[in-house]
Amino acid sequence: MTRYGMAIDLNRCIGCHTCSVACKMANNLPKNMWWNRVMTNDGYTIDSARTAWPQGMLEFTPVACQHCENPACVKVCPVGATYKDPDTGIVRQDADKCIGCRMCMSACPYNGVRSFNWEEPAAYYDFAVGDSDAPEHQKHTVEKCTFCYQRTSQGEEPACMHLCPERARYWGDLDDPESAVSRAIEGRSYQLLLEEMGTKPSVYYLV
Repeated sequence: MTRYGMAIDLNRCIGCHTCSVACKMANNLPKNMWWNRVMTNDGYTIDSARTAWPQGMLEFTPVACQHCENPACVKVCPVGATYKDPDTGIVRQDADKCIGCRMCMSACPYNGVRSFNWEEPAAYYDFAVGDSDAPEHQKHTVEKCTFCYQRTSQGEEPACMHLCPERARYWGDLDDPESAVSRAIEGRSYQLLLEEMGTKPSVYYLV
């Protein structure tokens, strides 16, 4: 079994939002939906400085599904629509099973990483963009980051990591000490989001 994970170097992230756009395009996300967001630390709005001029300082934290080893969302889904893939460790959503109860959204401690399609998903164009085998989007279902499962299940990288201009992201098998993500974590200080919740996230933030 593989246990996929990601490391994000916060010292290299410049808040360009390329990861967010790459994710949106690769997965053909509907209008006004983002699976991957870049948050501005301590700012009142996006890209706002955390300190006053002239010492203004910007710090960013990209946030998406943490693909937890102990996911709270999986435990509460009454129909098995939210589940942990046994071969990759990726937390996935099955839109065909989802009944729209949003229990997974309530249980997840990471606010904003899931979206709900209240209406029929509307696209920007009259044709699909991104990967031909990207997941379909359905009304009254929950969506979230899939670690680009259509890519990673074929041995490729997630779109967000592949296009990061500062190479702030590292991807691979957390159980393989020779993988890029394991080598990136080794010897570095890192943070896990809401580690105290016991979810054991698979996204490491290098500091």
